[in-house]
Amino acid sequence: MLEQYFLKPGTVAQIRNSWLGEPIERYVTWLSSQGYSPDYIRSRVPILRQFAQFTWSQGVRTFAALPEQVEPFVAHRMAGREAGRSAERIRRLRDAARGPVEHLVALLVESFVKRGRTRITRDPFLSEEPGFFTYLREERGLREGTIQRYGDYLRIFEAYLVRIGVQHLADLSPAILSTFVTETGTEMSKPSMTGMCGAVRVLLRYAHREGTTARDLSRAVEVPRTYRLSTVPRSISTDAVRLMFERVDRRGAVGKRDFAMLLLLVTYGLRAREVAALTLDDIDWEREHLFVPERKGGHCTAYPLSVAVGEALLDYLTNARPSTQQRRVFLRAVAPRVPVASAVVGRRAAYYLRRAGIRVRRPGSHTLRHTCVQRLIDAQFPLKTIGDYVGHRCTSATEIYIKVDVESLREVAIGDGEALL
Repeated sequence: MLEQYFLKPGTVAQIRNSWLGEPIERYVTWLSSQGYSPDYIRSRVPILRQFAQFTWSQGVRTFAALPEQVEPFVAHRMAGREAGRSAERIRRLRDAARGPVEHLVALLVESFVKRGRTRITRDPFLSEEPGFFTYLREERGLREGTIQRYGDYLRIFEAYLVRIGVQHLADLSPAILSTFVTETGTEMSKPSMTGMCGAVRVLLRYAHREGTTARDLSRAVEVPRTYRLSTVPRSISTDAVRLMFERVDRRGAVGKRDFAMLLLLVTYGLRAREVAALTLDDIDWEREHLFVPERKGGHCTAYPLSVAVGEALLDYLTNARPSTQQRRVFLRAVAPRVPVASAVVGRRAAYYLRRAGIRVRRPGSHTLRHTCVQRLIDAQFPLKTIGDYVGHRCTSATEIYIKVDVESLREVAIGDGEALL
């Protein structure tokens, strides 16, 4: 396998003669099976050869001792390379050295946990309330995704306090909190501000409980009022959908994959997470059914497999999907050949909407989901039927679509509206 990437016999011999030669060649074989490019593979092997030389010089003779050598090797490789470079550039160089080494060690030591890329972020208010996120995790039992959103919101709050010169939570006042909500509210949507205010309130209650603040200031944070059915779903017209699909180049693997994902979004009103989670076992070709398990409402749905969706899926699976043991339907088009994340589904939908010149507030996968629901509303299906079709928990989530007669409004926009009176 090494001869495919290194032409000089001496280079291949040096790699194989090192004490980690066999694992390095096995790692190269794995990279090749995952579809990594030859240039990518050639860039990583020299780092692994240096790691083998470094560990041998440190007296390491067993694979079990390799995990303890990862960080010392990174420090050794970075010696003399940090001068004059930015913090971001230094971080990238460290990650470039750590990545292949961690992959190799993970192949050899089953219990090894990769550190991965370094993150610049940290928990906000760590110095004053070091136990806050443990409180969220253990006492309140919040999920990691929710805790991450708390961190994102509170980092904004922390940055605001730094900007205005407030160094401690004990220095907060109702006036400061009110000003923060007012200023931040001009830059964030109402749902986001609701989450922001909720996170700040929880932090302030915790700070009072721990004695950091003399009084509970959580009530001084006024959550912006939101009204049911106050917004208009961001759906698009049938012509706009057709224009979007025309912008998908189905000659390549990416286009075939994206075309199938977009059809699932607009035909069944699926969420991005549901599209990303589809497996080969969820497609019943014999009975022409599409099964969507574990929906947001805690239930599952079986759809009839439409001809257009079936043809798009078949085209992708037979002509574009990478050869792999993965059971997920949609995979990355480049190495590593792993399933796409829900965020990728949303980004690809937004990409084609923008490419088609379709202007919509917050373009993404939910734009097509809203379009599916609006089409069913216009066809005068019962709300309960529509809600079941797209996976709404209750009909109240569907009612917002009946407040707008989209086609009538378009007629009003282009005429005097008398025909509608």
